[in-house]
Amino acid sequence: MIIFGLTVLFLAIIAFQVPTLIKKQMWRDLISFSVLMVVGIVLSFSIVLDISLPNPLQFIAAVFTPVTQYFDNLFG
Repeated sequence: MIIFGLTVLFLAIIAFQVPTLIKKQMWRDLISFSVLMVVGIVLSFSIVLDISLPNPLQFIAAVFTPVTQYFDNLFG
């Protein structure tokens, strides 16, 4: 029932926002709205369905830890 409610909610938001953005030819806003809406949909459904998503901070730490260690060795 919650999945149905989420689907109806997201479809209502899309039905309310997208026609206005298309009518005003606000293409960049439409793209950013779409990206943020997809992120919101994925996160909402993953919470409801109890699906574990990776933490973005782990990716950031994996990328910047070697760089930080390099600069620590270089200047430390």
